Amino acid sequence: MDTEILNFGIFPEKFNIEQILNKIIRGDCLEIMKAIPDKSVDIIITSPPYNLLNSTGNGLKKNTRCGKWKNAAIKDGYKDYDDNMPYTEYVEWQKQCVAQMCRIIKDDGAVFYNNKNRVQGGLLQDRREIVKDFPLRQIITWKRSGAINFNAGYFLPTTEQIYLICNKNFKLKKGANKWTDVWEIKQEMKNPHPAPFPEELIDRIVQSTTGQIILDPFGGSGTTAISSIKDNRNFILIEKSNFYCKMAKARIEGKEDWRDVDSYYA
Repeated sequence: MDTEILNFGIFPEKFNIEQILNKIIRGDCLEIMKAIPDKSVDIIITSPPYNLLNSTGNGLKKNTRCGKWKNAAIKDGYKDYDDNMPYTEYVEWQKQCVAQMCRIIKDDGAVFYNNKNRVQGGLLQDRREIVKDFPLRQIITWKRSGAINFNAGYFLPTTEQIYLICNKNFKLKKGANKWTDVWEIKQEMKNPHPAPFPEELIDRIVQSTTGQIILDPFGGSGTTAISSIKDNRNFILIEKSNFYCKMAKARIEGKEDWRDVDSYYA
């Protein structure tokens, strides 16, 4: 399917949801969500940058070329975003993003918000600090197949959290409640994006819900769109990076070499 990339500046202060169905919007997700009408989206599935480059001790450092993290794809950060904010600023930014997500989901809508707890300066950064003031119904544990830990002060972390934030009328699709709240799904290894969703993870969320309009405010390489298309849903992607917008577009359009974006998109 042909997919259009829209630049956010073309929109008025508010716009009709029909204008952006099955499209990619390039721009700042917080500002774009402010332009989306109240209660107009069914499901939000997203994972923001984890602020990994704001690190202490043996943590990641920007543009690391050697040492313990030399083979970690995330070491160079994201395109057009350095993933390095003071912790309090990161938390406040994410609270504002989640507040907009809660505003735009319908009365029976839900947000599946994936983030990762971290240890910094010897203390836990618990991401529940971001979501605690919102209608949190459940925390799904995503168990990956592996991780990296060079710190002798704590055990190897192999899990991430998916926070189910939803309105009172939200219900899972019939039969979906058979799944437990621990999902053992391998991380994606063949996607050049530094922190991609595995399709299996997003497939499970999409197939466990009935909403027809699915939004991902941190669209990345477009996995949420791919899973939505497979299940005959409408998607909306928001992505700040022009590079990742082009990657997602190529992937949605079925380009076999979508991982090599620059080969066919200027």
